Amino acid sequence: MFREKHRTRKRQKGMSPDRTADGGMDMAEQVKTIGVLTSGGDAPGMNAAIRAVVRKALSQGINVKGIYQGYRGLLNEEIVDLTARSVSDSISKGGTILYTARCLEFKRPEVQDRAAEICRKHGIDGLVVIGGDGSFRGAQQLAARGINTIGVPGTIDLDIACSDYTIGFDTAVNTAMDAIDKVRDTSTSHERCSIIEVMGRNAGYIALWCGIANGAEDILLPEQYDYDEQILINNIIQNRKRGKKHHIVINAEGIGHSTSMARRIEAATGLETRATILGHMQRGGSPTCRDRVYGTVMGALAADLLIEGKSNRVVAFREGNYVDLDIDEALAMQKNLPEYMVRVAKAMAI
Repeated sequence: MFREKHRTRKRQKGMSPDRTADGGMDMAEQVKTIGVLTSGGDAPGMNAAIRAVVRKALSQGINVKGIYQGYRGLLNEEIVDLTARSVSDSISKGGTILYTARCLEFKRPEVQDRAAEICRKHGIDGLVVIGGDGSFRGAQQLAARGINTIGVPGTIDLDIACSDYTIGFDTAVNTAMDAIDKVRDTSTSHERCSIIEVMGRNAGYIALWCGIANGAEDILLPEQYDYDEQILINNIIQNRKRGKKHHIVINAEGIGHSTSMARRIEAATGLETRATILGHMQRGGSPTCRDRVYGTVMGALAADLLIEGKSNRVVAFREGNYVDLDIDEALAMQKNLPEYMVRVAKAMAI
């Protein structure tokens, strides 16, 4: 089985006969209708997860409802029935066929109460939420209000602490890598310094992976950058003295200000310096094989958990296995950049 063996427990004495020891329901209480939504930033591979939820549930005789525009759509009751046909040919598409939005008002308890009532009104007794930490917090609140919820990690940022992998990261980092290769070509032709800004919010995973994959001379990571530009300027000058014809700096979104940084570096070094901000192109495009497969397995597992009557769980990929964890536990975890990868990136830049 994909899930961790330690989650299998015996029924405890004195417990209600309608509920199992691990919080699941008996067969009479199993969900009859599963809802699915995508929330927060879109990520390639979300459609694979949606498709898997729909088809896994339907294969078990469970109805599925799609919720457009995330939590905002739930509050507006933008809810439709989904069939196997509804998700046909979606696995290769980028973005999310259910669309997505941010919903700040969902942080308010009275709004969360209304959302739970809307789920009950539409017969949704199990909900799969595909998104990041913010989306999981919404799922956590719905679970506290009696709606069985399962979170699936979908974000290009790879910043969900409970999971070694998040849906969308592989596609995004490959898109960025390809773009940076192209910028390097023109940067070399003009003997420039290029500062290339990649996405990731306050996490440096895309920057770190691209820095290694693209052979960048400098990588600026939010988790470690001390904003001492003189070190960066010295590196550029020393590399030019050694005969380097270009200098690639990968700058993470969490640091930002690439355009003004380029102006300062050009003034300090006398070398033509350009900033390129890759932006939302990293969110789009047909998902890679890895994102399609991980999205499919994670979505199917989320449906299985709901069918078993589980709630307040997050699907994750940890140490080579697909597992599920308590949302409260998952949200309390902290994640750091792999230190050895950072040291390797620095050594490769010599």
